[in-house]
Amino acid sequence: MLGYVMAEGPGAVDALLAALAERLQAEGRRVTGAVQINTDLPNDVKCRMELQLLPSGERVQISQSLGALSKGCRLNPEGLEQAVFQTEQGLDAGAELVLINKFGKQEVEGRGFRTLIGEALAQGVPVIVGVNAKNIAGFLDFAGEFAEELAPEGEALRDWCLETLRSD
Repeated sequence: MLGYVMAEGPGAVDALLAALAERLQAEGRRVTGAVQINTDLPNDVKCRMELQLLPSGERVQISQSLGALSKGCRLNPEGLEQAVFQTEQGLDAGAELVLINKFGKQEVEGRGFRTLIGEALAQGVPVIVGVNAKNIAGFLDFAGEFAEELAPEGEALRDWCLETLRSD
């Protein structure tokens, strides 16, 4: 009940998960989690990264500006913590499914959404998470035999969700 999706191109997984969340919610499914929305900024400054929290739609900024020449991590840990907290509340309120934008560096290192993913699975709530090539080894170390790679296609993701929810 732990599906993961990878896709080529910047923002491809984000778009897939956002569309999936929108569709499942429109169908009346109780979804919690976070999908990422990047906004390009003027003057070639790195994009602003936000998480749209599910089901509320509230947005939390997870990037911070470190200057145009910076090469360090731009993650705003307080924003990520807020997203994790609200997702935990959604799980406690009876979510049927958890969508997580990315199993990233924070999760590989034991922070971010990592504990919440385990909690959801322990409660029998399916999880779909985006993973990029840089973090796939850390994700598979965490997930082990529970990880199921899903095709990066909207219908395939929806079908997996519906099949997983029916098998409960």
